[in-house]
Amino acid sequence: MAFADNLRTLPSIAHIAAIELLNDAGDVVATIPNQPGKAGSVTVYAALAAKHGSINAAAAQEGLVLFAEHTDDARKNPGNHPNIDRLLEVIESGKGYAVKTIAA
Repeated sequence: MAFADNLRTLPSIAHIAAIELLNDAGDVVATIPNQPGKAGSVTVYAALAAKHGSINAAAAQEGLVLFAEHTDDARKNPGNHPNIDRLLEVIESGKGYAVKTIAA
């Protein structure tokens, strides 16, 4: 399925203002705001965190599938899709992120 189709299968993020990713020390290492151009990533990350409890290797693998055609583009063009690059990094390093949801 295409990314847009995958998004339609995931829960609404209307109640989320942003997602924060925290490292093992509890430091915020990334914030993904729920705004145009980022809402799809918030949708994917929120769904993965709800299912897996964090962004771990299993969540990252599933995320790459959900990002669909954008995953191929991210692999060909590192840096163009930082939220997909982050999932690839989790798989490669084995180090994931805790997720904190900021309410809207």
